[in-house]
Amino acid sequence: MMKQALLMVGFLFLVLIGCKNKDEFSISGQIENTGNVKVISLFEGERKLDSMFFGDNNAFQFKRPTSQARLLSLRVGKNRYDLIASPGEEIVFKADLQKDVNDYQIEGSELSSTIQGFSKMRNRRDAVRDSLQADFGKRSIAADADDIENLRSEYKQKFMEQLQSYTKAAVAFANQHDDIAGFYAISTLDPEIAESEIIAYADQIKDKFLDNHYVTQFKQETDKLRTLAIGQPAPGFESFTPNNKPVSLADFKGKYVLVDFWASWCVPCRQENPNIVKLYNAYKGKGFDVFGVSLDDNPGPWMRAIADDGLSWTNASDLKAWGSPVVGLYRITGIPASYVLNPEGLIIAKNLRGKELEDFLKETLR
Repeated sequence: MMKQALLMVGFLFLVLIGCKNKDEFSISGQIENTGNVKVISLFEGERKLDSMFFGDNNAFQFKRPTSQARLLSLRVGKNRYDLIASPGEEIVFKADLQKDVNDYQIEGSELSSTIQGFSKMRNRRDAVRDSLQADFGKRSIAADADDIENLRSEYKQKFMEQLQSYTKAAVAFANQHDDIAGFYAISTLDPEIAESEIIAYADQIKDKFLDNHYVTQFKQETDKLRTLAIGQPAPGFESFTPNNKPVSLADFKGKYVLVDFWASWCVPCRQENPNIVKLYNAYKGKGFDVFGVSLDDNPGPWMRAIADDGLSWTNASDLKAWGSPVVGLYRITGIPASYVLNPEGLIIAKNLRGKELEDFLKETLR
């Protein structure tokens, strides 16, 4: 009888350890040498799902319900660790905050292991960006406005080269991985640099990952991106000149036009104005025009800035600042922002400033 009881207990134990909850995932592990860092957080994209204080020996565990593979990240201090958790997985994660952010161990998740190498590339890209930004900050402290603009162009070019290389690597990775790991790589791309690659991938997966909220959100954002993509017609809108006369974007058909979103209170905008004035005077006889659209809410400063900066082209504003419908229409999140349109009203370039704009006009209107 005792032997039978022991066998039954052993059988039940095997059943229990063999039964994983297929409707959830768990991530547990340990972070060594945390110093003053006491909390670890779990994110999905930029949305925090959960956080907790470390337990004994800096251990942690997260459990969440899921019905699909999810792109997640663990955030510990300044470190970010990307992973993919699928239903039923029991993931074990270990890292040391005194070691390189790319030096970590993960078990129990094949897709997380798949993206580990690409995640290292993402971290290197971010490290290069942070290093360039810090160096730019140091060099621009004692620089005047012209020198700062030259520095900005210099550092943007350096980072653009990094981003272009990174974009190629992401596309190659996605082509090799026809699953959520491939989607992860594309989701890390910068829309300003990789617009066409993102749109192409969204088309490729339009009938895939239909139940994944993160992928659905990506497709929705890509649809919005698509409306303002290179080659698309610029959305039409109407505004008012300082004399309160209506002016429409359609009025500029037949010319190359720079649609410049700015404001009198925007320092970088005012610093860029002399360059636009110079280029306007150089190319207005070759079919080039400027349509200045201000995000001011006070007519006085706006009109003074037009006069002080010598903006002799058509200027307009509805004086609603960030509440203007044009902000949502063109998805403006910061200024200066600009679009170059061809005579048919199609978008042919975005956010060109300084020498970039000069070189573009020189090539286009030669």
